[in-house]
Amino acid sequence: MSVVYFVIQQTMYFAIPLLIVAIGAMYSERSGVINIAMEGIMVMGAFVGIFFINIFQDRMSGQKLLLLAILIVAVAGGLFSLFHAFASINMKADQTISGTALNLFAPAFAIFTARMIQGVQQIQFTDTFHIDKVPVLGDIPVIGDMFFQNCYITTYIGIGIFLVAAYVIKNTRFGLRLRACGEHPGAADSVGVNVAKIRYAGVIISGVLAGIGGLIFVIPTSTNFNASVAGYGFLAIAVLIFGQWRSNKILMAAFFFGIMKTLASAYSAIPFLKSLPIPNELYKMIPYIATLIVLAFSSKNSQAPRAEGIPYDKGSR
Repeated sequence: MSVVYFVIQQTMYFAIPLLIVAIGAMYSERSGVINIAMEGIMVMGAFVGIFFINIFQDRMSGQKLLLLAILIVAVAGGLFSLFHAFASINMKADQTISGTALNLFAPAFAIFTARMIQGVQQIQFTDTFHIDKVPVLGDIPVIGDMFFQNCYITTYIGIGIFLVAAYVIKNTRFGLRLRACGEHPGAADSVGVNVAKIRYAGVIISGVLAGIGGLIFVIPTSTNFNASVAGYGFLAIAVLIFGQWRSNKILMAAFFFGIMKTLASAYSAIPFLKSLPIPNELYKMIPYIATLIVLAFSSKNSQAPRAEGIPYDKGSR
């Protein structure tokens, strides 16, 4: 059972960032703006958050420092996503090109800034955020071992964000308007909905969640930041497509890919997998092979919400 607990704990480290970033991408795309800049926004969020932790870790530590870093990366991600929103909505730019530009800019900016400030591009931090056991909850049989031991508070924050985001898009007036602006912007505009503002909101939310996702990914999996989130932004877009732009399906897809990533990264700690005569490189390819297979089989059944054309000055694509 200890191996099962280990796999589940590791899966949470990888699945939660995917879940949050994919939900963010869903908000943008359901509003009618394609946002493939999630990788770049994750990099920018992780850079700002880890740099903040690096500066202040001598003055404070533990969960307080992490929570402050999460707030800061949320703001940073939201601000960085404004470039994509402005280019796509106001400047009528091709959304794919705009997103690609941000993906190229973010790691270059992180490397340049880190080298300018500290001489090297790797930003080191001390992991003071690991929780050995959550009081009371960690003593619950089975469940406590799986979810409340050897964990990070980011896991519970991520699940909370997902629940709120899923409720908002399905059960609130804002969620209805967001979906209307993506699927039928002309109809939304005809009843007085400001399509441009709603789309700005969708893109900003995607930036906030991607920024948080970048930090949540780096904290449990490394002790330094090297201007990379290992392609997780693109993998989150695959999760979005596999989840068919629906919250519950995205949740299942995120945990599926989280398990694949766990097998690729922690196979040596799983006796059965370690004993197999399989090269290490093949294990590392598992998440990406799974991505290709899943997308190949699901592409015919997955269709992104498409917006009807209305003039760009009213907020359309």
